[in-house]
Amino acid sequence: MFKSIAPDKWRHFYAGIVMGAVLQGLGWWLMPNNAGLSVLIVLALVVIISYGFELFSLITGLGVYDFMDAVASVIGGVFGLGLALLACCWLF
Repeated sequence: MFKSIAPDKWRHFYAGIVMGAVLQGLGWWLMPNNAGLSVLIVLALVVIISYGFELFSLITGLGVYDFMDAVASVIGGVFGLGLALLACCWLF
C-alpha cells in the first residue's frame, strides 16, 4: 500500500510534519493559556500554507501544480501537530 505513494508525496508529507510541529510550538509560545485556539489556528495555517504554495505554482508557472502535494502536506501537518501535542502532554 505504501509503495504506491510517489516519493514526491513523501517529501511533502515529511515537510508537513515539520511544519505542523514547528507551528504548534510557536502557537504554544504565543498562546500558552489557550491550547484549543492554538490548535485550530495552527491547523488553519497548515492548510493555508500547503495550498498556498500550490496556488503560487499554478499562478506563476514556477513549479508544478499538484493538489495532492497540498493534501500530503496537510496530512503531514496534522501528524506533526499531533506529535507536538503528545510531546507536550508527555513533557509537561
